[in-house]
Amino acid sequence: QVQLVESGGGLVQAGGSLRLSCAASGLTFSSYAMGWFRQAPGKEREFVAVIARTGYSTKYPDSEKGRFTISRDNAKNAVYLQMNSLKPEDTAVYYCAASRNVYVPSISSQYAYWGQGTQVTVSS
Repeated sequence: QVQLVESGGGLVQAGGSLRLSCAASGLTFSSYAMGWFRQAPGKEREFVAVIARTGYSTKYPDSEKGRFTISRDNAKNAVYLQMNSLKPEDTAVYYCAASRNVYVPSISSQYAYWGQGTQVTVSS
């Protein structure tokens, strides 16, 4: 049974930082690209970041402008999202997801497994 468990969310002031973690089990972690998505109330789920199986390739939406960094540790079956210079509009539930795609997929339908999410709230 595949499980993805996010942690590290919370309440932070604008301009602050958070580091999200996702622990994976029940799958061959190094065979999956790992992504982060987020969903704010009343909005569609949106792509945040993805890292390829080996960790050598990453992809972010242009809107993030270098504020977010994704990384992974295949020895620990974990993926991380470092978020800096947080803004109130970053407030959302953040989801970790796993994809068998060999590249860096940015579309949610390309992901087979999802975590339950962790809430990130950025106050102004």
